[in-house]
Amino acid sequence: MAEPPKDHNDKNLRKPGTKALRPRDAATLVLYRKAGRKIEVVMGERHGKHSFMPNNWVFPGGGVERTDWRVRGANDLQPHVAAHLGKAATAARVRALAAAAIRETFEETGLILGKPDPEPEKSVPRNWRDFFATGHAPDFEALEYVYRAITPPYRPRRFNARFFMADADRLANEVIESSGELLDIHWVTIEKALTLPIPRITGVVLRTIEDNLENPPPRSGEHKVPLFRYLHGKHLDLEE
Repeated sequence: MAEPPKDHNDKNLRKPGTKALRPRDAATLVLYRKAGRKIEVVMGERHGKHSFMPNNWVFPGGGVERTDWRVRGANDLQPHVAAHLGKAATAARVRALAAAAIRETFEETGLILGKPDPEPEKSVPRNWRDFFATGHAPDFEALEYVYRAITPPYRPRRFNARFFMADADRLANEVIESSGELLDIHWVTIEKALTLPIPRITGVVLRTIEDNLENPPPRSGEHKVPLFRYLHGKHLDLEE
């Protein structure tokens, strides 16, 4: 078993003698808006009964589903976003990751990152029907790719997660509706979020979002996207 750091006291660890799971593709969306001089993001608290990160405050997101590979969009990813994601994924997988971020956000918060569906007469995958029933298709163009994190092998559940950000001005609605997956979902300032019980990676992403908004990276695709992973007994901050 890949051992956690010696100072690690989290009880949410893989059972000794069991094999590390292969990380599952996942996607997370950080919706942001400016409130005066401060930046607010949408976050919610995970239920205490969840086996993964119980009672932690997180962004909406989750695993990629098969239907995410074939759902149509209202538009395409920005070229630099597709290029960055494409360094470690096929074009189809890139699209699926982006779709998952938008779908999971809708399912957990009711917020629609979408544009009017250009082909409303066409059918849609089953778990996308509620989204398309609003008259919208995914707004892929609104996404910026900001971070990638791979859950350490000593965890009982593992994800190869891509973090996206999107301006709340691109939302098709404003009312947050909790699905029960996340509790007490609301807008919170980054300053406040950093004082909540959050996973280490969430704090890192919050700082990255803050920095990207203060110092926007070039859209040429030449800048690096941070990659967080655990190798040889150490947490490493790398670049993709």
